[in-house]
Amino acid sequence: MKIQNIVKIISAVIGVLAAFFLLRIIGTGDDDIKMAATMGDFGAVSPLVELARIVLVLTVAITLIFTLRGLFSDLAKLKKAGIAIGLFLAVVFLSYALSDGVETPLKDGEMLSASGSKWVGTGIRTFYILAVLAIGLMLVSGARKIFNK
Repeated sequence: MKIQNIVKIISAVIGVLAAFFLLRIIGTGDDDIKMAATMGDFGAVSPLVELARIVLVLTVAITLIFTLRGLFSDLAKLKKAGIAIGLFLAVVFLSYALSDGVETPLKDGEMLSASGSKWVGTGIRTFYILAVLAIGLMLVSGARKIFNK
């Protein structure tokens, strides 16, 4: 049996289950679901949420499997991926080195630790560095296209 046929069958089963759960939710009605939820009963919505989680896990797993399979099938792709991951880690390490952690009070009265604060700063700096690099690369690419014509 071909993999496409298996995927079609699994997709059909998931679609039928999703349609069944959706019709069950619609049949129950908003007011009944809200009333049950106030008492802690999420029985009408829970199956659809669990199905969504299962689909998410399957999608991520299949994507990872085929991505890794494609990477390991070609050494040139694997080398490029390794370089890209190394450059990304270099940006994260640079951002971590530039960040400073300070204990910060939160709105709920809790305290954000100095380490947590440093990691938040690292994430923000990483985002800014990657955004500037992406914009710069787009500008360079556009300029090359203009000047090469």
